Amino acid sequence: MTTLTSTLHRGSAYLGAWPQERQLAALFPEYRIITATRLGLRAMPALMVLCLLVQFQLGDPRYWPGVVSSVLFLASLPMQGLYWLGKRADTRLPPTLVNWYRQLYLKIAAAGVSITEPVAQPCYFHLGETLSLAFKQLDKSFIRDL
Repeated sequence: MTTLTSTLHRGSAYLGAWPQERQLAALFPEYRIITATRLGLRAMPALMVLCLLVQFQLGDPRYWPGVVSSVLFLASLPMQGLYWLGKRADTRLPPTLVNWYRQLYLKIAAAGVSITEPVAQPCYFHLGETLSLAFKQLDKSFIRDL
């Protein structure tokens, strides 16, 4: 059983490992989730401070409970994305993607790039690392094979 913090840390690691390539957007939901999570991590702190400052300057004290609940909701949005990414990172690949993961590994190894041995039962985190390496080292034609 994993804890919430370890899932969030795993999601943060997966956020950095998955390649941000538009070609993958049609195949995997990670592109959209990562884009939204990164936007949330950048924008939500400013929105939370803005909500609190506007309430402090102009608001009536009766509305503080609503403002606090709004701020907590805004704080939860990026964490929801990180949680989803953390769960997805540890999800095992379906058999069709396992075959594609192994083919991709063979293409990278054939190109002469040093890569660690493929995992026997890969998960999406391993696929993300391999895809990231493939986008850096190979031409983009390998995506058509999927």
